[in-house]
Amino acid sequence: MYESFGIPRSLVNLKETAEKALRDEFNTLDTIKEHNQLKVIKAMQTHRLAEYDFNWTTGYGYHDIGRDKVESIYGTLMGTEDALVRPQIVSGTHAISLALWGVLRPGDHMLCITGEPYDTLREVIGTRGATDSSLMAFGIAFHALDLTREGQFDEAGILQFLMKQQVKMVYVQRSGGYSTRGALTIQMIGDIIKSIKNHHPDVMVMVDNCYGEFIEILEPTQVGADLIAGSLIKNPGGGLALSGGYIAGKKEWVTRAAERLTAPGLAKEVGTTFGQTRSVLQGLFLAPGVVNAALKGALLLGYMAQSLGYEIVPKIKDKRSDIIQGIVLKDPLKVRKFCQGVQNAAPVDAHVHLEPWAMPGYQSPVIMAAGTFVQGSSIELSADAPMREPYTVYFQGGLTYEHSKLGALMGLASIME
Repeated sequence: MYESFGIPRSLVNLKETAEKALRDEFNTLDTIKEHNQLKVIKAMQTHRLAEYDFNWTTGYGYHDIGRDKVESIYGTLMGTEDALVRPQIVSGTHAISLALWGVLRPGDHMLCITGEPYDTLREVIGTRGATDSSLMAFGIAFHALDLTREGQFDEAGILQFLMKQQVKMVYVQRSGGYSTRGALTIQMIGDIIKSIKNHHPDVMVMVDNCYGEFIEILEPTQVGADLIAGSLIKNPGGGLALSGGYIAGKKEWVTRAAERLTAPGLAKEVGTTFGQTRSVLQGLFLAPGVVNAALKGALLLGYMAQSLGYEIVPKIKDKRSDIIQGIVLKDPLKVRKFCQGVQNAAPVDAHVHLEPWAMPGYQSPVIMAAGTFVQGSSIELSADAPMREPYTVYFQGGLTYEHSKLGALMGLASIME
């Protein structure tokens, strides 16, 4: 069957070698999957999830018990006082933006300790573009501190900055985004939060949790983060959520974010779910297994790409904390070819010819392979890259390991031609 997709026998042989070499890593991932699957089931049982919770409301959405049940389950899974989980949140960027606007006020200072944040947040903050709707346009100060060359938090630099400057929020981006660093582990995040809180207990810490849910057995809020945010068409939606995002953390901050989504005084009390409660919860139920499949596909691709001489991020033996595998291709043509190969492996729109385009919120043209059932769903098989040096392509997702594997093989076969 692989040969029917145009994959050369040499690459199929490499795949078989890789799977044998990765047995220990796959076993470790299976242990994490089992833990997280049981955790999800326990949370649903704890909140007495019932068939009638899948019914839905209209209009204002008052007393939507299914919506409230979803948010209670998310709060338990994330170990938080409260959660906001809504289909009206259109993306991870939207969820993060709501949280930032909920917490920060004119005159406050936001410190990002993982360098410049992901492309789509820069206009939200105001470090790119000239919009009057950014945080900086409303008098909220922003500063970014880079990680060390080794990809660690600059603890001394962070504490020194906090001593000199009154900061309201410390912001952490867990995933590497369009950079060449690996994702930050829960251990790393927990250690830096502990250090910050020991010296500055009033500083709140927010974590962009996109691509990181169910990678490890804990989430950032379970190691001290005050607030996290993410997208339902990434890890926690399990490929079934049609849209949506979540914010989880301390009740005060979740309420403030909810007031940005609806209105002051309304907060979480309104908002119909448009019949998505069942798919959101069923996707959450499947999410540990889907994340496991995506991680195995990422590892497989990394092993094969490294064997073919490409630099990869993260490395095979690195501890992973998101679903993304980066390959430094150093060639714009190879980026286009790789993404086209992944697109040709899709069940939807496999015939589409890809071109880079000016996606909203990105500073460079982006090429994106995403033949998905849900538009833009990056827990489904996808690959994307900004068309800029060092021409790194980012591969993620796969609702099944077999599909993620096929995408990896077809992407590599395209650049071997």
